[in-house]
Amino acid sequence: MRPAAVAALSLVSASLFAVGAAPGGGPTPPLPARMADTGGGSQLITAVAPKPGSTSGTVTWWGKRNGQWVKAGSAAARFGAKGLVEGTARRQGTNTTPTGLYALPYAFGIKGAPSGTTYRYRAVRQNSWWCQDNDSRRYNRWVEPRPADCRAAESERLISYARQYAYAFVIGFNYAEPVRGRGAGIFLHVNGSGATAGCVSVPADAMRRILRWAEPGKRPHIAIGTRDGRTVITHY
Repeated sequence: MRPAAVAALSLVSASLFAVGAAPGGGPTPPLPARMADTGGGSQLITAVAPKPGSTSGTVTWWGKRNGQWVKAGSAAARFGAKGLVEGTARRQGTNTTPTGLYALPYAFGIKGAPSGTTYRYRAVRQNSWWCQDNDSRRYNRWVEPRPADCRAAESERLISYARQYAYAFVIGFNYAEPVRGRGAGIFLHVNGSGATAGCVSVPADAMRRILRWAEPGKRPHIAIGTRDGRTVITHY
């Protein structure tokens, strides 16, 4: 079969999978049950945009109950100012949100952890930075204090973002084995004034609810994607 035909067939299949039409006209399974992978745990956050160029969509958090995925909550979400792009093809500084399935290494915040939070929660201090300097040995890592090889102009001083980083989760994009130039500092955080620089954001109340809900023993992950097309969320 010609490559173009294969690609077209893949897109059609992905679109049908995303819509979730159940065989025989039965009820549509919940989104996590239609995904290729959910990370192996029993909690999952899905962040879905209508299309790659979208800057808004929906974040939903799910848990397994008696072996079945059940929605625990949802909220309106914001994405990168330039939309979403396949995570493995993303480039730093493009204001795009990387699609894919990612772990959530830890949470952090300028404010204290909401009551009931059991996830590892790191307090932001005056000298807390996220290193985004491609030339640094600490690329895509929290640094405290900022080392000499991590230039301030190429990094984020976390406390400077009082609204957005009141509460946040580190998204494990380009984290385990960082590829320089692909991007750093991708978080799930509180809404700012508009679209993000590549993160996923939700209202503050939703962020607090997610932090209380997340349990490290249930190995929550976040899946980011679109309703259909090449970056359809069910592909991940």
